[in-house]
Amino acid sequence: MAKTFTVWSLLFILSFLHAASMGATADTQIKVANNPADKLVAALNENRTAHKDSSLTDNPGLACLALQYIKAYQGDCGAVGGPDAKKPTESQFAEVFAPTCGVQASTLAPITGRFLGCQTKYVHAPEAFSEILIRNQKSLDILYSKNHTQVGAAVTGTDGGSPYFWCVLFSNGKPNSTFAFEGGVAKTTKPGCYSGANDDCSGAHDWSPVSVMWLFAVSVSIAMGFAFPL
Repeated sequence: MAKTFTVWSLLFILSFLHAASMGATADTQIKVANNPADKLVAALNENRTAHKDSSLTDNPGLACLALQYIKAYQGDCGAVGGPDAKKPTESQFAEVFAPTCGVQASTLAPITGRFLGCQTKYVHAPEAFSEILIRNQKSLDILYSKNHTQVGAAVTGTDGGSPYFWCVLFSNGKPNSTFAFEGGVAKTTKPGCYSGANDDCSGAHDWSPVSVMWLFAVSVSIAMGFAFPL
């Protein structure tokens, strides 16, 4: 009787783990498809084209630098904007940001503009664009500048939560030859996500498909041991 109860209990656990695995896979796919950094670039380009300006190329190398730009603030939301506003030094792009992203330093191009916003409440890309990043006429001048040819955006929270940062970097470099990844492959850097690289962002479901399936296999072995004792 006890063995029968144990087997049924294990079967229940297996069903839960299988569902968690499917949920984790679906969750990851949703996050890839709904990358907030990609949506931020889409909102920006829609606004530019509505203003009769050309859309900008989404460069994942530049976007990865935007993610490192955010991380340079070390979660200090108070250092963004206002009288005490700070920003990373230009030397950090070649010395820190590029190596971390796997971007070839020799392919860096001038940064022609930047947006950076931070607040404790998370909002979706359209609201982040219109309510946080575009604040005044200076912001509009940057947005509609004809000096830009490409753009990269990044979104992240601190340790997977508040405060949340949104960053957009612009450049006038050639899209196919600047901010190039070593080996031509985009590098995933955590936490956070950046545009143009199908980054699945941070904070995905803790039950990853691999770990869940490993537990599934172990549980099956245990259940088989109880069901078919030697």
